Amino acid sequence: MNTKAFFFSVVVWILSVFATWAVACTNIIVGKGASVDGSVMVSYNADSYGMFGNIYHHTGGRHLAGEMRKVYDWDTNKYLGEIPQAAVTYTVNAQMNEKQVSIAETTFGGREELWKTEGMIDYGSLIYIALERATSAREAIEVMTSLVERYGYCSEGESFSICDKQEAWILEMIGKGAGEKGAVWAAVRIPDDCVSAHANQSRITRLSQYGKKQLMCSKDVIAFARKKGYFTGKDADFSFRDAYAPNDFGAVRYCEARVWSIFNRFCVGMEQYVEYARGNDLKGEMPLYMKPKQKISVKDVMNAMRDHYEDTPFDIRNEVGAGAYNMPYRPTPLEWESEGRTYFNERPVSTQQTAFSFVGQMRAQYPDAIGGVAWVTNDDPNMAPYVPLYCAITEVPKCFRRIEGVQDDVTFSWESAFWVQNAVSNMVYPYYEKMFPDVLKEREKMEEMVAGEPLFAQEMLTFLHSEGEEALTKHLTDAATIQANMMLAAWVHLYEYLMVKHLDMAVKKVDADDPLLQKFKKTENGLAEPPTRPGYPASFRKKIAEEEGERYLMKN
Repeated sequence: MNTKAFFFSVVVWILSVFATWAVACTNIIVGKGASVDGSVMVSYNADSYGMFGNIYHHTGGRHLAGEMRKVYDWDTNKYLGEIPQAAVTYTVNAQMNEKQVSIAETTFGGREELWKTEGMIDYGSLIYIALERATSAREAIEVMTSLVERYGYCSEGESFSICDKQEAWILEMIGKGAGEKGAVWAAVRIPDDCVSAHANQSRITRLSQYGKKQLMCSKDVIAFARKKGYFTGKDADFSFRDAYAPNDFGAVRYCEARVWSIFNRFCVGMEQYVEYARGNDLKGEMPLYMKPKQKISVKDVMNAMRDHYEDTPFDIRNEVGAGAYNMPYRPTPLEWESEGRTYFNERPVSTQQTAFSFVGQMRAQYPDAIGGVAWVTNDDPNMAPYVPLYCAITEVPKCFRRIEGVQDDVTFSWESAFWVQNAVSNMVYPYYEKMFPDVLKEREKMEEMVAGEPLFAQEMLTFLHSEGEEALTKHLTDAATIQANMMLAAWVHLYEYLMVKHLDMAVKKVDADDPLLQKFKKTENGLAEPPTRPGYPASFRKKIAEEEGERYLMKN
């Protein structure tokens, strides 16, 4: 395939679409035998208020002896020190490297006395250093655990999803507290035919339930717990979670409930765990992994990352906190007080504080450059489409990057996906039921590229055989830029459309056939037709009438 033909295939693929950090995060893992196409999949909503959704990039290469790598804390950007650079590093885009290794995380915290560690490697640095150096999930685990043993760990307890094109693991790690620089950890391989998830609470319990080939752990994982008084029973009864991150109400209701909702989408029998997910059984637990009722697709994982407990006992769309327009979001903080009593908000998977979201697709049936796809978006994924970045591209599209003083945490830019996507979502949140259908329509239109990706991958395989790997990498990089820019342009237009259509809480009339979201009805004199004024939905009008009694009752 020549260059002209390549660009034609990219444009045809995209145009066909239009023709027809982390304080609180969520991960899903899908084994290759549980997926529709035999891919290993992992997802990550990076949730943190104030965090800018920067998509990470590292250019791989060879490094000279004596070269050092600087380490900065991912959350604070504080300089922590430096370590010897590896002789060879691999290109990394988002949470995936050119060898199709992907790593994501959620913070479970755990015992606070273990946080104050003497070390120079934080959880974010562990992720990206391992991605720069590892060719497999097992090698990534070795890199991460060796780093904290040598240099010390300086973060709270973490659950890491570590996957490659063949297998998937969950690694859980926590430091040893003041005076000891290492960490204790356990890693469990997720069976190929299973799905798993974690969401800010430790999920590895009794280690003895896993086979020797399925489990790796630090040599002192049990001994250290005994030393600290966290565990006194038989080794066979040792639970990592119970020792290092015992359940409390928040850990279950805010965190494990999200895992319950993910399993509830994909698996049968979740009714038996409802009371646990409610926080009424803190000694209980759900399985670390389960077999899904049917094979899971990339689109299924994307939609699971948009979950708001819809149609479950935790559904928040139809109670007072949802407001007039049944908003499935709640303001921060999770806990709040009224008249001396403490209350809480439900915490769903999809939340407004998501800085970026990632769905990693790793496929052994393709060469690495084509097999690994990092699907990314820079905001709450419910409010924006995922865009594919192939794992070996040489740069991340500009709209997905943080550029100091141009588009960053406090600098708005219409060329930034993070800011444009947030401009749309923050307009929609308070008028969710009224405005979200327009967002959903555009999101699904853009994501029809998900269905078209396998054909595109086959075309790129042909291109690789005819043009070579270097040319393929360049073309995939160009394709990523095209797709990202088309998404950005579509979302700028969506913002403009929503602003015009819903101006001043009325609704302008649109043509029935309006696939491009741009035709508003006008009078014969060229002015906009008078808008409709729907007012509050009927259910909310009823609430006002019931609560206010006769205050607003019309008098004869």
